[in-house]
Amino acid sequence: MNEAFIGNRICELHSKTGVSARDMSLSLGQGVNYINIIENHKSLPSMTSFIYICDYFGISPKEFFDAENINPKLVNDINVKLNNKQLTKLFELLESFIDK
Repeated sequence: MNEAFIGNRICELHSKTGVSARDMSLSLGQGVNYINIIENHKSLPSMTSFIYICDYFGISPKEFFDAENINPKLVNDINVKLNNKQLTKLFELLESFIDK
């Protein structure tokens, strides 16, 4: 992982929300170019801002850094809404689709 990861990950996540970098910046209480500056690797967010960014996406910092998880909010929502038995059934159902 390198410094570019944070900007690239923010770009990837905010693109999925359909919100512009400008609107995201303003929602975080920052200047209009704040997210663009991070995405262009000109600056990194402070730790406090990073936590706000994670909150904005509805994910944990751990989920933010899990680059293999392309939709962490969806995975998080599934984990929160389903109990272990339901998750197991869902996984079995998904496996049946994949096997076919």
